[in-house]
Amino acid sequence: MSGQYMRLEDMLTTMDSSIRECLTIIDKHAVSTIFVVDAGGRLDGAVSDRAIRRALVSGAGVDDTIGELIAAPAATASPGEGRAEVLDVMHALGVAEIPIVDGDGRVVGVHIEREIVGAEPLENWAVVMAGGRGTRLAPLTDDIPKPMLPVAGRPILERIVLHLVGSGIRRIFLSVNYLGELIEHYFGDGSAYGCAIEYLRETPDRPLGTGGALGLLGAVGGRATHPVLVMNGDLVTGFSVGELLAAHAGSGAAATIATSEYEHQVPFGVLESRDGRLVRMIEKPTRSWPVNAGIYVLSPKLLPRVPQGVLYPITELFDDCLSRGESVGLWPISDRWQDIGRPHELAQARGLSRESA
Repeated sequence: MSGQYMRLEDMLTTMDSSIRECLTIIDKHAVSTIFVVDAGGRLDGAVSDRAIRRALVSGAGVDDTIGELIAAPAATASPGEGRAEVLDVMHALGVAEIPIVDGDGRVVGVHIEREIVGAEPLENWAVVMAGGRGTRLAPLTDDIPKPMLPVAGRPILERIVLHLVGSGIRRIFLSVNYLGELIEHYFGDGSAYGCAIEYLRETPDRPLGTGGALGLLGAVGGRATHPVLVMNGDLVTGFSVGELLAAHAGSGAAATIATSEYEHQVPFGVLESRDGRLVRMIEKPTRSWPVNAGIYVLSPKLLPRVPQGVLYPITELFDDCLSRGESVGLWPISDRWQDIGRPHELAQARGLSRESA
């Protein structure tokens, strides 16, 4: 991660800019491409370091404008596109910068291979629970932690980290236990991902459950001053971090639980009756319920309530809130969401059949 936060304006220029001005931007920020926008911020094209140097060799002057050097960018990304997917496109095309363009054609950010520009850093921390053993996925998890199982060529946990960083989260805590040293070796201090990563280390013979690791947060990270995003480390999802945090802030709730929709189809014809007589028949109806998606936002005041060093399901924290008369909000995920707990769920996430999981 660069020592100084790069602003979106640092990566943008206009049609009447000079070669000298563009070279200054490229050299100052160690990038290979900058993007050209009109007065309304809409994308006009890209100017690469290679195109500029080729023009200079051919006799162009440093005070010439860049109009003839503008080309279409190799690719663009939408605001909702995942960081992991964008990095895969970068590697496939051999480019280090891709602009983020909204539905009106405006450049709202830039993906750079080493970081993301345009997503304002958030003060919120994220805690990712990555210490589970994943026994239902054995033997796949005999030698690798469940969150490190690959999906589309990248470990699940890496996809989560990239998604959080791409959403503006800059401080991430990973709760580790089973084979935690493999996770720590893979991610290090997080600098390669554009964030700071710290570790909440459970004792191997004393797992703390889905919420207990939060009790380690104070000793490692200090005192949180903003709502903390907490999520399981075995999720493949593209949920909007910003929208979830905004919903929590606007609700006044002590905690917010992200929900997914679970549907179940009754395999029989259902008979509705009144006074022992048939009213109507419904053939194999489908019912749906909101279910816990394993993603939460917690107000800082809740963290000291987590007991130290004992098994503690995070659901007990929500029960405690309700017993105190504190509200717990629900926020429905509108994006894709897949829990990876059993072989067929891993197969679904990988786009494979159950037999080939």
